[in-house]
Amino acid sequence: MKDFFTKGRIAWIVIIGTLIIDQTIKIIVKTHMYLHDNIRIANWFYIYFTENNGMAFGMELFGKLFLTTFRIAAVILIGWYLHKMVKNGAKTGFIICVSLIFTGAVGNIVDSMFYGVIFNESTNTQIASLFPAVGGYSSLLYGKVVDMFYFPIIDTYWPMWMPVVGGEHFIFFSPIFNFADSCISCGIIALIIFYSKYFNASFKQLK
Repeated sequence: MKDFFTKGRIAWIVIIGTLIIDQTIKIIVKTHMYLHDNIRIANWFYIYFTENNGMAFGMELFGKLFLTTFRIAAVILIGWYLHKMVKNGAKTGFIICVSLIFTGAVGNIVDSMFYGVIFNESTNTQIASLFPAVGGYSSLLYGKVVDMFYFPIIDTYWPMWMPVVGGEHFIFFSPIFNFADSCISCGIIALIIFYSKYFNASFKQLK
């Protein structure tokens, strides 16, 4: 059993498993919810369906084609780096972290590249269908990324006596994100906390 779970196979298990989970969640949300529809799980946790043209957590920077091309280039670079680390016998935890980052980027690329072709448009009055007869809502590389996790941990108003912001609505942690985004974030945070020194040393192994 130990021989089966080689570092290369562990990387593939993380990549394939994470990608399946990410795409399954997105497809279920996309084909069962209206745009901006939400399901309350708790006061601090909602499934809130939204889409964005930009990067992680709904940020929108530069043009759509540039962002998709940038994602593809980043995935190629991360994939090459992951291959080198597996080949050089990097620590298993380190490989898992990089695999999570790689798969998270791939998961959002799938949306950007193909969702515009394989889904019709999600609106407030229409639930999208997979492979519609009338065709997709956009062309290849111009799909929107599906987001659904919303954690308004604190939802309140600033006290009236506070200058400038007094009386205004305040939400702590308002970004809406997806499973792929969380994989990228968790992978990066784990690298910083547990493997910051090892990460710097790993670049020397690339020579």
